Amino acid sequence: MKKFVMAALGGTLAGALLTTQVAGPLIAQDQQRGASVYEQLDLFGDVFERIRSDYVEEVDEGKLIEAAINGMLQSLDPHSSYLPPEAAAEMQEHTRGSFGGLGIEVTQEDGWVKVVSPIDNTPAAEAGIQTGDIITHVDGEALFGLTLDEAVKLMRGPIGSEIVITVVREGVDEPFDVTIVRDEIKLTAATARAIGNVVVLRATTFNDQTYPNLHEGLARVVEELGGFENVDGVVLDLRNNPGGLVSAAIATADMFLEKGEIMSTRGRDPAESDRVNATPGDEANGLPMVVLINGGSASSSEIVSGALQDHHRAIVVGEQSFGKGSVQSLIPLRGDGMMRLTTARYYTPSGRSIQALGISPDIVVPQPPSRPEDAAEENPALKNFDRSEAELRGALDNDSVTEDERRQIEEARKAAEEAAKLRDEDFQLSYAVDLLKGLATFGAAK
Repeated sequence: MKKFVMAALGGTLAGALLTTQVAGPLIAQDQQRGASVYEQLDLFGDVFERIRSDYVEEVDEGKLIEAAINGMLQSLDPHSSYLPPEAAAEMQEHTRGSFGGLGIEVTQEDGWVKVVSPIDNTPAAEAGIQTGDIITHVDGEALFGLTLDEAVKLMRGPIGSEIVITVVREGVDEPFDVTIVRDEIKLTAATARAIGNVVVLRATTFNDQTYPNLHEGLARVVEELGGFENVDGVVLDLRNNPGGLVSAAIATADMFLEKGEIMSTRGRDPAESDRVNATPGDEANGLPMVVLINGGSASSSEIVSGALQDHHRAIVVGEQSFGKGSVQSLIPLRGDGMMRLTTARYYTPSGRSIQALGISPDIVVPQPPSRPEDAAEENPALKNFDRSEAELRGALDNDSVTEDERRQIEEARKAAEEAAKLRDEDFQLSYAVDLLKGLATFGAAK
């Protein structure tokens, strides 16, 4: 018994010694890390005070701090930023479906303002602004070096006033000016019409009005055609749809799915991962579906197209999507400002992250240029202006895809591109191949 007690005591002492040996350095590391953070904060305070006292001109202290906060957030990835009170209010107006401006969704790359997509039926769309255009000047003032919020503010102004933007476009040798008259942007988030016996649903953005517009539009057109028995299928057009509210994307995908996962999100803390499932009821009554996407289809558009593709509910047609697979949370801050912070990646039902990869269409169909001059030889000066998330400076990597999975994705993409090349050689044969692929997709869903 005595030996047992001594052995137990020895084990306890050894355990205590081991705990001290392991925990001691960890505690020291935490303390050192904390001290380092406070030293960096002291450094920031020193720089701030030196600017206040010694800069050649008097500075606005509030703007200086806002710029520091924004710089900190923008160093994380292209989609994190600080929204001062005015910009935060405009963001809330946008999600409700009404805001002032030109009607373009923009991002920033290497200091340049790049068009993600023009919004249908807005001054920018009517003026011919295209996805991938680089806006270099507004009324002669250079945008390079400004924050995205500052550039957007320059493009906004009184309704009815004119603005001249300078555009650099792939295939056009020289920058050119476009004059646009500012207007109030009242978004019709989605529209519905019939082409023959096919219902065509067009969603231009994802906001509070998207699902109601799609729900009412689908019901109206089906009634006009005399009921589902007279409808051949549904096209959901998500081309140049830059995304928006994730909740609106979930509601849209749920319109056409009877069951199963729509999407999942995974953040830094595994406990905060989330999964969203469809509710019973397919509003398209099981009719064949096609989803149209292109390089301007991003974020929420990719949630919808990825969910319908993975469930074999729709054939995805068009061009590879933008590849924005991250989720941003809008976090209110003191003073009525907001922080837009990337908090998670989202995944399609099959478990694939499309971050920096995009959604690959089942059938690749490039859109031919609308004007002969758009088919001109590529402008060498624009080789760095790519149209995907992967090319944005500081974009998140897709570290959730194994090399084997990445190879499978690339092989599927290559096969679709090879099938598209067949159209140039034998259009009728390629049409037959695409038709069989579509029938196989819906057969797999049965």
